[in-house]
Amino acid sequence: MSRLHDKVIIVTGSCTGIGKAIARRCVAEGASVIVHGLQREMGEELVSELSHRRASLHIEDLTNDGCPQRLVDCAVKHFGKLDAIVNNAALIAPGNIHDTDATLFAKFLATNTLAPLLLIQAALPQLRKNHGCVLNIGSVNAYCGQPDLLPYSISKGALMTMTRNLGDALMREDGIRVNQINPGWVLTKAEEERKRLEGLPENWVSMLPNVYAPAGRIILPQEIAAAAVYWLGDESGPISGQVVDLEQYPFIGRNPPKDKNVIPRQ
Repeated sequence: MSRLHDKVIIVTGSCTGIGKAIARRCVAEGASVIVHGLQREMGEELVSELSHRRASLHIEDLTNDGCPQRLVDCAVKHFGKLDAIVNNAALIAPGNIHDTDATLFAKFLATNTLAPLLLIQAALPQLRKNHGCVLNIGSVNAYCGQPDLLPYSISKGALMTMTRNLGDALMREDGIRVNQINPGWVLTKAEEERKRLEGLPENWVSMLPNVYAPAGRIILPQEIAAAAVYWLGDESGPISGQVVDLEQYPFIGRNPPKDKNVIPRQ
């Protein structure tokens, strides 16, 4: 039997990137999914690929009033229940101590921290009924982050605290598991474009220094998706409140050596 047989899963931010890979893998493992995001054309293409029998699309900004409840209602309307949510949608943009004002900071928290909390709240009746689970997608930047990722890193640090808190509280109260995976450097299409906009050459992916990519490449979205299946499936048993880093080198306390081959930020 497939690892996610007959489960219904909301995957936020799943029109692109890691979320898209997770949605694909969930369906491959026997689940039905609510595809969510802001890119309607990409979302429609993914739903067609997965089949309308196994996927339904909801296009809306997750920070809109009532959006979390509408996502839950969409799952129940199309598939009759809800077993799990994947809080993957996130705002990723630069910001540092000098240019992060209250408006920008609030925007990061609204998307990356508050929206996942509100979706969990909206989903509680269904998750309680089905002994469901939550998987939050964080980032290794939660521990510190680069100087120009200050608001993003803080929002992901808050998400990590929420995972550990709710992982205990909801397991005790309702038998609902809440866990998190923190991806490291992942090669999404958005990341490829982001690095080019930062001034790196077109072929930067082939020039990765060993200090950042000991394996000779960075992580692929489908490898994050493969790990997500364990936390969404019954095989993870009662494990809750856990945060797992998915990176190929230690992040905390590791200073990159002086290396002439390190790709400079331009």
